Amino acid sequence: MSNTPVLAVNNIEAVYGGAILALRGVSLTVNKGEVVSLLGANGAGKTTTLKACSRLLGAERGEVTKGVIELNGEDISKLNAFDIVKQGVVQVLEGRHIFSHLNVEENLLTGSFIKNMSRAEVRRSLDYVYELFPRIKSRIKTPGGLCSGGEQQMIAVGRALMAKPSLILLDEPSMGLAPQFIEQIFEIVKRLNEEEGVSFLVSEQNAMVALRYATVGYVIENGRVVKRGSSKELLESTDVAEMYLGGGKDVSFDEVKYYHRRQPSFV
Repeated sequence: MSNTPVLAVNNIEAVYGGAILALRGVSLTVNKGEVVSLLGANGAGKTTTLKACSRLLGAERGEVTKGVIELNGEDISKLNAFDIVKQGVVQVLEGRHIFSHLNVEENLLTGSFIKNMSRAEVRRSLDYVYELFPRIKSRIKTPGGLCSGGEQQMIAVGRALMAKPSLILLDEPSMGLAPQFIEQIFEIVKRLNEEEGVSFLVSEQNAMVALRYATVGYVIENGRVVKRGSSKELLESTDVAEMYLGGGKDVSFDEVKYYHRRQPSFV
């Protein structure tokens, strides 16, 4: 079996508008069958990292100006977002971004178009998504815009699954969701990882939940990776506990080893 990572991000820098440096030498890897968490505050560079990997930065006047991103050992710098999806990498964007005027099933079907599947294959994929998310099965004909935030997140993940991905880039899945929906989403991540072998790179602010389901975690701050370790190591880390898990007494943010006071951000 090859030891080549599914995704390897090597010392990348990313710039918006040719002037604003958003990522400063970010490196990380996602091995086959791993769930990797990318942790950090709002504006730390998590979304930019994921969009660099999915080749969506160009839609926001951003570009990777240094470093290499490899998919299964191959440099993807010449590929566009369409090519990346065809290679099996799908991003679930922050904030869901489903089509509000389409009903639930129509939203899901949009994820299957790129694979040129037969009707029977599409039906099997739909049935699998409905098995994973029985809540949205009962709302097949409901316009996406009338679904709850949790249901919209289920639709977004289900739409990604319709493209038969080997790697899902999941951006802030817990944002704006009630706790019961957050647990449901991460339980589905666990199931897909264990039963289907889907690898995940999950961007999250909710470190407690993310690390509970991840294999490895990276902490990003001000566009730099400042800490890496197994989920267990990060959960036991005093610095991570102080900044993200509410641990410690009389925490002084000026004295935390790896972190600094947040600055207004553009990412």
